[in-house]
Amino acid sequence: CRSAEGRVPTPLMAEYYRQRSSAGMILSEATAISPMGVGYPDTPGLWSTEQIEGWKAATSAVKDAGGILVAQLWHVGRISDPVYLDGADPVAPSAIAPSGHVSHVRPKKPFVTPRALTEAEIRSTIEDYRQAAINALEAGFDGVELHGANGYLPEQFLRSTSNHRNDSYGGDIASRCKFFLEATDALIEVWGADKVGIHLSPEVDPEDQTPGELYLHLAAELKKRRVAFLFLREAPDAAPRLTPMIKSVFGHGVIANQQLSREGGQALLDKGVADAASWGRDFIANPDLPERFQKKADLNDPIPETFYGGGSEGYTDYPFLGG
Repeated sequence: CRSAEGRVPTPLMAEYYRQRSSAGMILSEATAISPMGVGYPDTPGLWSTEQIEGWKAATSAVKDAGGILVAQLWHVGRISDPVYLDGADPVAPSAIAPSGHVSHVRPKKPFVTPRALTEAEIRSTIEDYRQAAINALEAGFDGVELHGANGYLPEQFLRSTSNHRNDSYGGDIASRCKFFLEATDALIEVWGADKVGIHLSPEVDPEDQTPGELYLHLAAELKKRRVAFLFLREAPDAAPRLTPMIKSVFGHGVIANQQLSREGGQALLDKGVADAASWGRDFIANPDLPERFQKKADLNDPIPETFYGGGSEGYTDYPFLGG
């Protein structure tokens, strides 16, 4: 939430990513593929010439420091509000409002009922993903990741609780996966499968009776496409835990995430549950996190109140080891 007017990445953002270039791979902050895909204040986009130019500073800074930066392509779907969409209603697979409140809007207001996408609009949204992938290539990223997690648009198509369509994009599991896989195919056409990753949050929804079956079907389809990796955000105490089942189907290239300690991440690697581990909050607070893990050094404490919006404080001023 630190982009400039027009949702253009800034030099401060480039510095933030440069500082964290020692990561094996940086997955960028969520980056909207179109104006209709936004749902938070001052998040960056990847649909305009100005945004492409803004991102070039970040990708160049990371490359010059020997790092890898992957663009996370994002459409929030129904997790938005007219205040972020120039007065338009959010779009979704079906006209079903999510529970909860609109992010960063005060006083709090509940989510509105979204407008169901037409089939023509679905095809147009797939093209938005394709164009964002082309723009990411021009901006100098090293790959792209489809953000299909956390209740955003691709996951809204997956879930029976948010997808009540009766056309080819709704109904059985294969139909509910259609949008997700068509978006993935669009990214592959631009980048090649070996430069495309997938972001998932395979959490069990008590109201959705098919999460395990659905994610195993999706993993099998993504394996056929030979995508580079699956990033799985799943709580360590989840029961049942879907990550091992998904890995058994997908094979190599599973990245574990969510509330991991250094030891917890290593344990998942040692057990073969994942092939890599990832961190968000700890990497915000520790730009040199790999070195700290290697030396088993103490970590800086994150400052949650500066996570979203603002300037350099709590963003690019966290100390390095010895700093």
